[in-house]
Amino acid sequence: MEIKVTQRSVQGTGASRRLRRQGRVPGIVYGGGADALAIELDHNEIFHKLRQEAFHSSILTMKMDNKTEQALLRDVQMHPFKPIVLHVDFQRVSANEKIHMKVPLHFVNGDISPAVKLSGAIISHIFNEVDVLCLPKDLPEFIEVDLKELTVGHSLHLADVKAPNGIEFVAVVKGENPAVVSAVLPRAAKAEDDSAPVVSAADVPAANQKAPNTEK
Repeated sequence: MEIKVTQRSVQGTGASRRLRRQGRVPGIVYGGGADALAIELDHNEIFHKLRQEAFHSSILTMKMDNKTEQALLRDVQMHPFKPIVLHVDFQRVSANEKIHMKVPLHFVNGDISPAVKLSGAIISHIFNEVDVLCLPKDLPEFIEVDLKELTVGHSLHLADVKAPNGIEFVAVVKGENPAVVSAVLPRAAKAEDDSAPVVSAADVPAANQKAPNTEK
């Protein structure tokens, strides 16, 4: 994905306000062994790109004048209640250095899992994104989580998720294995099971009980 930027010659709070009134967004790009550079972007372009999931988890081609750089979106500041982008941060990336990035999780086949199909369970997503470590060329747009084997009352843990080639889950590298998704029964169904009456012989009508044998 591409984003066009322009080097920003003026800085400071007042200068940033003037930029925003002109439909521009102040920003900064840093890292990659080079000095931090103040930039500005077109507000409408960055606003619409921020609505795309892939823009947040992809290596971006940053075009400035006749030069291009590879970068990641690192931070966005939005107005508290208006649809206005106030500031953006980008980080340069090097092809040979691993990056630490959050990647969205896409859950598939939940509707055909035994938990849903046979038990009517609800799939509860504990995480919707995951921290990964990889080279820029291996960074995926998203990671697919297959739920077709999930059964009611059980969870799928991060170590059970198939990682794409070249991808390491940061939590697993640290020795952690958190649950990513679980299958639970709806409260109504659970309440019905818990409140089901226990029938004893004393509760059975006399007409349905077998008469004792009195013959000798």
